[in-house]
Amino acid sequence: MMRLDGKVAIVTGAASGIGKRIAEVFADNGANVAIADLNLDGAQATAKELTGKGVKAIGVAMDVTNEQQVDAGVDSVVKQLGAVDILVSNAGIQIVNPIENFSYADWKKLMAIHVDGAFLTTRACLRNMYARGKGGSIIYMGSVHSKEASKLKAPYVTAKHGLIGLAKVVAKEGAAHGVRANVICPGFVRTPLVDKQIPEQAKELGISEDEVVKKVMLKDTVDGQFTTVDDVAACALFFAGFGSNALTGQSVVVSHGWFMQ
Repeated sequence: MMRLDGKVAIVTGAASGIGKRIAEVFADNGANVAIADLNLDGAQATAKELTGKGVKAIGVAMDVTNEQQVDAGVDSVVKQLGAVDILVSNAGIQIVNPIENFSYADWKKLMAIHVDGAFLTTRACLRNMYARGKGGSIIYMGSVHSKEASKLKAPYVTAKHGLIGLAKVVAKEGAAHGVRANVICPGFVRTPLVDKQIPEQAKELGISEDEVVKKVMLKDTVDGQFTTVDDVAACALFFAGFGSNALTGQSVVVSHGWFMQ
């Protein structure tokens, strides 16, 4: 696996779930890590765990939809850890509903977190990366829904498709500065976010929770298995540690064969 010794990474939504595991794997491979999350207590607790691995880690309160908070948070990371070499734009939520019942407020909330949050954190980190002139890696947390659609998830699917477009633009603009941008597209990962969807989808689709897992979430995988946080973190480490513009503007699907490209 690729090492990240001395690199500084910001991982959003990293107090739990996929983001936390990515932060742990980065720390295991030598990176200093900023845990950026709405839950400051959780972020600081995770940072405390990571410092036990012999690296520097801090918790940062960050609402990725708040421009001032994002800019201030990234500035704080630079002051405390010295730089930003890697951004993992991971913060996200899920709301399920058929389109005719989707409130505009929920649509805007989901789009703001996934798309606006990715833009704001990217912009803030690029400014530091460009000024330092040492390159960097931007990693977006997409989804199989960056490639495929599912019922009940109109804003989520729209947002995840949009992240691929953003990554391609960042890849083109960032190339002259040695900055790469790529997207990880996981299948269903058994996190609290997914666990919450199971009863919601069962209710909307009129089927059992077991059927949601087997016939909706995992029906198109090659082995009926959930993607794991370790699977996703390994991919993030690969993107973060890759050393040249040979791998940029790309999306990798980590889904047990749910989507093949």
